[in-house]
Amino acid sequence: MMLNFKPLKPAALLAATMLMCVAGPSAQAQERHGGHGGYVGPQRGGGSHASPHWQLDRRYQHNHYYPSRGYVSIGLPPGAISIGHGRGSYFFHSGVWFSPVGSRYRVVAPPFGIVVPVLPPAYTPLWIDSTRYYYANGSYYTAATDGGYTVVPPPPGAEQARPLPPLPEAKPAPDPIIYPRSGQNAQQTESDRQECNRWATTQPAAQVDASVFQRAVAACMDGRGYTVR
Repeated sequence: MMLNFKPLKPAALLAATMLMCVAGPSAQAQERHGGHGGYVGPQRGGGSHASPHWQLDRRYQHNHYYPSRGYVSIGLPPGAISIGHGRGSYFFHSGVWFSPVGSRYRVVAPPFGIVVPVLPPAYTPLWIDSTRYYYANGSYYTAATDGGYTVVPPPPGAEQARPLPPLPEAKPAPDPIIYPRSGQNAQQTESDRQECNRWATTQPAAQVDASVFQRAVAACMDGRGYTVR
């Protein structure tokens, strides 16, 4: 699935919009310099490979590219999670947050207080005033009381913080295999998976326990005629 990120204005920049190639998400969070979450962006280091539609996040040596906030996608990445907050809903994928704009999705900053079941695949751990924070794409996360991770405002002293040494990387859990028992095509399979992702977030503890979320998605897909292993 190819996503065209483009600004709402001006029209002259539309032809230069970067394409994003998105792969399935991994529930296994990694320390800094981990995977890029499936996005294919400019090469690291900037220069002639950089694009105004992508931004290199250098803070805390994070060194990852993300689509610029304010750009609009014609669709969501496969596996994006729908998360309700306040009177609206947001979509989360690999550290990038989306907000619906008509039939499209704008890249936005997440609201403070929203909770996700897992961290982005790539993040930078920080230790600020005796509290462990996780940084990715301009946002700070802390462990939520009941599980999961909460988006919080930049803490005092964040500008002077230094990244923690990386922990030994655990072997990522393999992505589940989804088999369409009823012969569903790829487009229908992806549509069903996104709907199951949205339904899974409504289940008790799903937004604060990744295993609950994953089991809910598997149960939903099974009910729609898929085998998940």
